[in-house]
Amino acid sequence: MNDIPCQLYLISPLETGGDFPQRLRQALEAGPVAAFQFRVKDLDPEEAAQLAAPLQAICDEFDVAFIVNDDVALAERLGADGVHLGQGDESLEKARAVLGKDAQIGITCHDSRHLAMEAGEGGANYVAFGAFFPTETKETHHKPELELIQWWVEMMELPCVAIGGITPDNCQPLIDAGADFLAVSGAVWNDPAGPAAAVKKFAEILDSGADA
Repeated sequence: MNDIPCQLYLISPLETGGDFPQRLRQALEAGPVAAFQFRVKDLDPEEAAQLAAPLQAICDEFDVAFIVNDDVALAERLGADGVHLGQGDESLEKARAVLGKDAQIGITCHDSRHLAMEAGEGGANYVAFGAFFPTETKETHHKPELELIQWWVEMMELPCVAIGGITPDNCQPLIDAGADFLAVSGAVWNDPAGPAAAVKKFAEILDSGADA
């Protein structure tokens, strides 16, 4: 079982232009964040790279891992820290061949022990389970139970990420179950008080869990 305290893993909204770089900076200034996932859809590679560049620079400044969602070619082009792959994306084997042994590669495993074990055996750096709660960020068809995280952390050393509708109000059971990372999007970027306030709320909860 991993003894490292649970950490925050931010996922971008689909719109990352405009003032989003400033909002990302505010979030990273507010508390410790382990990783940031750049998630955009239906953009040509040039536009995606242009949007990613300032965000990657901010992540580098705060020593936050910069992960690209779905797109291995974009991750390679940017020299990103890694890529997160869904079940319908590029294979883990191909992604590793392109990005190299040091890249952080995460795999969406929904609510499946089998998919998670396959990912671990294939050399993934982490597995992601979800959606644990209703979410408007993306369409979901899987709802794992807390027991899945408990089983995983008892059996495996590979880190696991909990994702899906996670907020400061509902995250404690996931932390208690042993999740290594909380992947959060809407609860941070849609907080009426701003992303910094949201990250501070999560940081307080995670800090209290680390001190327990």
